Amino acid sequence: MSSAITPPPFGHEVRRTAVLAAPLVAGHVATGLIGFVDSVIAGHHGTATLAGVAVGTAIFWLPLMVPMGTLMAVPPSVSQLDGEGRHAEVGPLFRQALWLAAGLGVALFGLLAALAAGLGPFGIAPDIVPGATAFLHGIRWGVPALTLYFCMRYLSDGLHWTLPTMVFGFGGLAVLVPMGYALAFGWGPFPEGGAGGLGIASAIMMWTQSIAFALYLALSKRFARYQLFTRFDPPRWTEIRALLRTGLPIGVTVTMEGSLFVVTALLIGRLGEIEAAAHQIAINVAALCFMVPFGLAEATTVRVGNAIGRGLGSAGVRRAGFAGLTLVLVTQTVSGVLLLLGHDHVVRIYTEDAAVAALAGSLLLYAAAFQFPDGIQALSAGALRGLKDTRVPMFLAAAAYWGVGMALGATLGLGLGWGPKGMWIGLIAGLTVAAVLLGTRFLRSSRRVPAPTLDPTAQ
Repeated sequence: MSSAITPPPFGHEVRRTAVLAAPLVAGHVATGLIGFVDSVIAGHHGTATLAGVAVGTAIFWLPLMVPMGTLMAVPPSVSQLDGEGRHAEVGPLFRQALWLAAGLGVALFGLLAALAAGLGPFGIAPDIVPGATAFLHGIRWGVPALTLYFCMRYLSDGLHWTLPTMVFGFGGLAVLVPMGYALAFGWGPFPEGGAGGLGIASAIMMWTQSIAFALYLALSKRFARYQLFTRFDPPRWTEIRALLRTGLPIGVTVTMEGSLFVVTALLIGRLGEIEAAAHQIAINVAALCFMVPFGLAEATTVRVGNAIGRGLGSAGVRRAGFAGLTLVLVTQTVSGVLLLLGHDHVVRIYTEDAAVAALAGSLLLYAAAFQFPDGIQALSAGALRGLKDTRVPMFLAAAAYWGVGMALGATLGLGLGWGPKGMWIGLIAGLTVAAVLLGTRFLRSSRRVPAPTLDPTAQ
C-alpha cells in the first residue's frame, strides 16, 4: 500500500542533478564551440566573412528554434513514462517524435532556402549580404539531420542517459574543425569558400552526428528494452498532436528568447560590418556561457518530470527545481567573474582588428551583467517544462523578451543612437523580467502537483 513520504534530501537531489547535467553541459559547450569555431575561422578569413557568418547564423537559428523547442516535449514525456515504469510506451512515442522531427526539418529547409534568396529587404548592409547568403545556402542542407539529431538526443536525455550528448557533441566538433578550415580557406581539392564553405562544413557535421546517434541507439544494449527501431510505425496524428500540444508552446517560448538575440544581431547588422562583427564575437562568448545553465535546465526538466512520475508531490518537484537553481547560481557567478576580468583576452582569440576588438570587449561587460538573470530564467523555463506547464510561460516570455527587451533595446540602440550598447541594455532588461516572471510561475505551478504517494527510493 502506497503512503505519503518525504522526498530525498536536498543535497542528494543537487548531486543527482549535477551528475545528470554534467554531460549535458559538456555537450552544449561542444555545440557552442561549433559557433566559436565558425566565428574564429571566419574572423581570421576576414572581417567581411565574420560579419556574413554573424548575420547568416542569426537567420539560421531564428526559425530553427521553433522545431528545437517543440521537440523539447520529448524529455518530460519519456521521463514521466520512465518514472511510472511504462517502458513499453517509450518506443512508440519516440517513433512518432521522429516523424514530427522529420516534418519540421523539411519545412525548415524550405524556409531557409526562401530566406537565403531574399536578404535584401531585411535592410542588411550590402557588404554583408553575399557572405550571409552563401552561408545559408550551405548550412540549410544539414537542417533535416539536425532536427532528427535533436529528437534522438532528447530521448536519451529524458531517460537519464546524457553521456551521448557530450560524446556526439564533441564528435561533431572534431569533424567541423578540419572541414571548416579546409572549405573556408581552401585546401587540396577544396576551393576557397569563405562563409559558404563554413556553411557546407556545418551541414556535413550535422549529418555525421545524426547518423552516428541513430546507429548508437539501434545497437546499444542500454536502449534495447525500449525497442526503438524494432518496427515501422506510420505517423499517427493523435500522438503527434499530443507532442505538439506540449512542444509548440515550448518552441514559441524558446523562439521568443532566441529571437531577441537574433533580431538584435540583424538590427546591429544595419550599422555596418564592424558593429556586426563585434556583436558576433560578444554574443558567441555569451552563448558559450549560456550552455551551462541551459544544460542544467534540461537536467532539471528531466528531474522534475521524473519526480512527478514517481509521485513525489509538490515538495519533491520543488526540491528538483531548487537543486537546479542552486547549481545555476554557482555557475553563473563563475562565468560573470570570468567575463569581467578576462574580456579583453577572450576577444583577442577571435580577431586582430583593433576596432572590432575594442567594441566586442566593451559588449562582453554587458554580457557579464546578464549572467544571473539569463541563468535563472533558463532554469525556471526548464523546471516548467518538467511540469508540462508551457502555455502560460509562452506568453510571459513574449512579454519579457519583446515587450520589454526588444522595445527598450531598439529605442536606446537605434532610436537614441546608442548603437550596440543600447541593444545590449535591452537584452539585460528582457532577461531580468523573464527571470522574475518564470520563477514566480514555477513556484505557483508546483503547488498544484498532487500529494506524494510513492516510495522515491528508485532514482
